[in-house]
Order: sequence, then structure tokens, then C-alpha cells
Amino acid sequence: MPESIFKEPTEEILSTRTPLEFKQQAPHHCSMPIYEYAAINKGCAHCEAHFDLRQKLADAELTACPQCGAPVQRVLSAPNVAIGGAHLLKESNVEKKGFTQYRRAGKGVYEKTAGKGPKYISGD
Repeated sequence: MPESIFKEPTEEILSTRTPLEFKQQAPHHCSMPIYEYAAINKGCAHCEAHFDLRQKLADAELTACPQCGAPVQRVLSAPNVAIGGAHLLKESNVEKKGFTQYRRAGKGVYEKTAGKGPKYISGD
């Protein structure tokens, strides 16, 4: 069997090593999820109209309204997710990237909404 090319580090090498240092990452724009709660039965205007609460994942689920003490439960709601590139087509982004954006103003007429160029484009 061939001799291993990997050898155990010596004491001299081990003594010169420093512990790994990890840089703390900047917090994400939303470090904790936002949960929606609603009153199970009757409650105050705050919990009957549903309310949002930002909690850590490890935190226990809220069981009572923080204002009136009525029993509440967590409500499943749709997440707020940006799909595709529609959010990138905002007028400020279009102009910043050097493009011109037009919007249809009538039959064969387009009006500039962002960027450089003529104010109107017409097919006539």
C-alpha cells in the first residue's frame, strides 16, 4: 500500500495557527419574518382587523392580543415576492440605466415617461 501524502501537522505548525475570524454580515433588510394574527372570537378593533407582528423564527406563536388579551391565532397569508423583472422597469431605474421609456397616450401616439428623447412619438 502506498504511503499517504498527507501528514499530521507538527506542534510548531499548530502553535502558529490563529483561530478563524468570521466577519459579521450586515443584517438583511428584513431579518425576522412578519406574521399576521387575527382574533379567534371577539376582540378589540386591533385584533379583529388582523395585525402584523415581526417575530424571530424561534419565538413562540402569539396566543393573546397584546392590547386586549383576546385569544388570537396566526393567519396564513400570501408572501410579498417580486417575480420577474417588472420591479426593475420603474421609471427611475430605466432613466438611471440610460434608457428611454414611452407610454401609449392614444392611437399611434406615445408619450415619454423617462429618459432622454422626444416628448412624443407619433406614427403620423
